[in-house]
Amino acid sequence: MVFGRPHQKAEPEKVSQSRDGVYLFPPKGLNIVWGNDPRYWMIPQNGPAWLMQVSWLEVSGSVRVTKGRKYRVKFEVSLDADSFGFKGTTLLIMAKVGKNGAYNYDEVTLAQAGKLTIPNKTSGLEVQIPSDASDPTLYFGLYEVWSGKWKGGLEIHKALVQPA
Repeated sequence: MVFGRPHQKAEPEKVSQSRDGVYLFPPKGLNIVWGNDPRYWMIPQNGPAWLMQVSWLEVSGSVRVTKGRKYRVKFEVSLDADSFGFKGTTLLIMAKVGKNGAYNYDEVTLAQAGKLTIPNKTSGLEVQIPSDASDPTLYFGLYEVWSGKWKGGLEIHKALVQPA
């Protein structure tokens, strides 16, 4: 473990915003539970984070967004040919506005090897930011913490938060 901390804490300076308002979160811009423990994750400075094995999958991020707008949250991931623990397992993409907000979520399943954008390339989990939000921070993540199954072979390429 690096510096004795088992979890990777997001490096905000790694997050970028394009001219059309899309926030791009590379793996180093995300919080990854067990991400600093090389028994569970390999996270290079550049490129995808590779999940070796965990039973608790939690990858999350946050960004201050514009009040009164709607955003889509997406993750670009892939499963390698030797992936395990994902067949028949539901993952949740969750998002909320403000620390005390209520979560919206989409259920997704990863059934095949290859690169995917989840929920998918055209939709994404949509979240409306209230125009009177006291805290316009969008908290989001990809989770599978309920099945108890060990999972591996997942690559996290990036997360996206884009205006809808």
